[in-house]
Amino acid sequence: MDAAMSKSGRRLLRGLFGLVVVFLYAPIAILLVFSFNNSELPSFPLSGFTLTWYRQFVHDPELIGSLETSAIVAALSSVGAVVLGTLASIPLARRRFTGKAAASALLLSPLVVPYVVLGISLLLLFHAVGVPRTIMTVVIGHIVISLPYTLLVLIPRLEQIDVALEEAAYDLGANRVQTFRLIILPLILPAVVSAFLISFTTSFDEYAIASFVAGTRATFPLYLYGALRFPNRLPEVIAVAVVVMTVSLIVVVGAELGRRVAERRLEALAS
Repeated sequence: MDAAMSKSGRRLLRGLFGLVVVFLYAPIAILLVFSFNNSELPSFPLSGFTLTWYRQFVHDPELIGSLETSAIVAALSSVGAVVLGTLASIPLARRRFTGKAAASALLLSPLVVPYVVLGISLLLLFHAVGVPRTIMTVVIGHIVISLPYTLLVLIPRLEQIDVALEEAAYDLGANRVQTFRLIILPLILPAVVSAFLISFTTSFDEYAIASFVAGTRATFPLYLYGALRFPNRLPEVIAVAVVVMTVSLIVVVGAELGRRVAERRLEALAS
């Protein structure tokens, strides 16, 4: 008899799972509590309840500017990663060509290369070709690290689509662009949305590469790490971190629910 299937085994697995969940999310819960603490020092016992830190960061132009910069970088890099990922995933999923394994390994290599190494490499590259460090250099760096995630989302979805649908479109007179726009894109749209959101969150939270290639405009992670040097700004940093995590959670949950609904509709139409 499998120990994991016994009653005591199931209880043990549930207990271990509960401990893992507590270990992962207890710091976030503590962060949420301290964001309402009426003290500049995040320590117990709490001094009281306040919303001062939330009102304070809303009126901080430097912080708001870093959020806007991160949002712009994340949006541009996500669009670039999704477009390039879609163009690369179609031949990787549909074609057989020499060097396919090497091309796939090259595109997925940022997953195993440390971000610090990538950041230094991009900094040296931009310096060698004479490209000044601006918001666009950060966008390029984030496209590099987001592209593998888009491929890992899009390729499995493309492999699930029957090739006969494309062949039928060709037989009816559609060219490749029309086939992609009218047949392939609607079927992979949920995966495209998921890839975009993954790329967006990856870019928005990224620090290592941005620290090397950022220009005069600091992204939100760079601002946070800089603000941690000043203890009196720590409550404001905690408050904005809670807001960002809450918004990210809402977006991720909403996107997942939307993806499931869209896939069910597409499966119903296909059947």
